[in-house]
Amino acid sequence: MNSILVVGSVALDSVKTLEGESREALGGSAVYFSLAARHFAPVGIVGVVGEDFPGQHRDMLAGRGIDLGGLKAMPGKTFRWVGRFGRDLSDAKTLATHLNVFKDFRPTLSESQSRASVLFLANIDPELQAEVLAQMRAPAVVACDTMSYWIAQKPEALRELLSRVQIFFANEEEAKRLTRQANALRAANAISEWGPGVVVIKKGEHGAVLKVGRRFYVFPAYPLESVKDPTGAGDTFAGGFIGYLTAAGDFADVGHLKRALLYGTVLASFNVEDFSTRSLEGLTREAIEERLDDFMERLSVDRDGILLASR
Repeated sequence: MNSILVVGSVALDSVKTLEGESREALGGSAVYFSLAARHFAPVGIVGVVGEDFPGQHRDMLAGRGIDLGGLKAMPGKTFRWVGRFGRDLSDAKTLATHLNVFKDFRPTLSESQSRASVLFLANIDPELQAEVLAQMRAPAVVACDTMSYWIAQKPEALRELLSRVQIFFANEEEAKRLTRQANALRAANAISEWGPGVVVIKKGEHGAVLKVGRRFYVFPAYPLESVKDPTGAGDTFAGGFIGYLTAAGDFADVGHLKRALLYGTVLASFNVEDFSTRSLEGLTREAIEERLDDFMERLSVDRDGILLASR
């Protein structure tokens, strides 16, 4: 069976939204990604935590079948992020970032990790992402994400990395900033010219855009009346997307890519319904499939029926 290796952050987050707040809760890009991807394929985390990382978090992740062999504990404190969301849930205001042990994170892959079928490079330093990629044997596909900080600080390193990546994720603002384009479609075109054959532009509550080859496919978000905490939604989305593709074993078929985007959307919708990883921890594949069916039913359009009704 194909396996996934994710390299990214494992954190303790303190988040406040209009719906409430959480303190010192489990977070990090690798965590959200893994909790989504594990429903489809074996997944292992490569990351670092401090001596203060709660044992119950390790137990929870391991109990969900996530391989923690690459999660190293180092002397010091775990990476922490403090943020706040206002009415615009796509705009997180960072109040504090304490890198702690994550500051000196330099992953060395084991032999088995280097042979993973799929590599997901979460939003860390692009130079570090490139170092990890150089240690891989021959992955079937490499996917990566980024964030505004790295776009501003190391744009050339990121562009170089993209020449070796097949699938790229970015939110709309990040994509436009990276490419200096005015809209998401032009940004996706520019990114694909640098290397990735598949580009996913995340638009938050407005859904996502999928670019495959020369074609664009547009999808809405799953409708929710209440969003408690959008932290990690993008990483959860990527986990559902990559997880499904890994299980399908086909990373180029348009039909599979569309379905992967639907799974990513559904997983993200569960994530935002509660703070931290609470919604994802007890999530079942049955619940995912039920919401996917509901989502697809809402998307179904009978062209003939619409034409008849309009006459």
